[in-house]
Amino acid sequence: MRIGFDAKRYFLNNTGLGNYSRDLIRILEKYAPENEYLKYTPKTGHQYIHQPTAQNNIRLPQGLINTTWPNLWRNQRIVDDLKKDKVDIFHGLSGEIPLGLAKAHIKSIVTIHDLIFLRHPELYHPIDRWIYKKKFKHACETSDRIVAISQCTKNDIVDLFHIPEEKIDVVYQGCHEAFKSTKTSEQKANLRNKLKLPQEFLLNVGTIEARKNILSVVKAIKDLDIPLVIVGKPTRYHQEILAYIQQNNMEHRIHFLQGLAMEELAILYASATVFIYPSIYEGFGIPIIEALYSGTPVITSNMGVFPEAGGPASCYIDPTNISKIQHAIKSLLSDSSKRDEMIKKGLEFVKKFNDDNLAAQWKKQYLTL
Repeated sequence: MRIGFDAKRYFLNNTGLGNYSRDLIRILEKYAPENEYLKYTPKTGHQYIHQPTAQNNIRLPQGLINTTWPNLWRNQRIVDDLKKDKVDIFHGLSGEIPLGLAKAHIKSIVTIHDLIFLRHPELYHPIDRWIYKKKFKHACETSDRIVAISQCTKNDIVDLFHIPEEKIDVVYQGCHEAFKSTKTSEQKANLRNKLKLPQEFLLNVGTIEARKNILSVVKAIKDLDIPLVIVGKPTRYHQEILAYIQQNNMEHRIHFLQGLAMEELAILYASATVFIYPSIYEGFGIPIIEALYSGTPVITSNMGVFPEAGGPASCYIDPTNISKIQHAIKSLLSDSSKRDEMIKKGLEFVKKFNDDNLAAQWKKQYLTL
């Protein structure tokens, strides 16, 4: 079977949709090598092509029109290339599929990660909301199957796009292999020294934006003796956090990092005393899975998708209640046996996200089209 992927994010996104695309294709290439996997992208990022043979399965726009207007190619003209390559199934990895697949008799699957732009429209420019809605609605209505990355996202698709729920399956995300190996004390100490971090700290990973709500954690630890490490790309919200930190003389306790290599990030997770993720809304929340695989206890939000990702052993809080966040942090920091229990149960829970389990679910998706 030949399966084509919309691989734009595979090559061009360092986080989020890029990680999802790379992990899914990696899992399929390992556990279902009987298929051929073609990656269609307007251009490539050299950092993700590690082997010369990888070039054999990459498809770029060809010809004057397609190379001049790569978005037109990706949204419509790509179908001619799919037909020429005799692709059996096209998989839109990031909520989009091109026009004309059904007419070309090419089966299609689309992955929907979230509908945040509809649940929280205040976070998006009106033009962006219009574009996202048009693309996602078309993909949901015209694809043969829809895969949601969580039950929460599936519920949103049914509710907001009125898609029959039997057309949608839930297949969770996995995460990078770097998080699944035990890290040594020496690795942890070396990284802490390199980054000038303390022995114990809270960790948060994700874009530093209002929806992620990390300012609530900064406020919660104002009177607690625990540093906080925040890893992520800053947005305007970052300035709001900095202002609070300066007003309360917390500069020495809050550490901002970005640009870590994947292996360094995995060691950082394993070095943290507690991982805290008080986001208001996510399609899934992959950093929670990364923390559980790393053997780090998790505090996260008690609503939406977060219990799906965190499982029964994580600690859940109201992300809008500063005192509840503070209480949860104090409770875990003072109870090492509770943290050990959470780590043990968390490692057992995340087995459901192991590569072989996800591969079996994806093979079923493709074979039943």
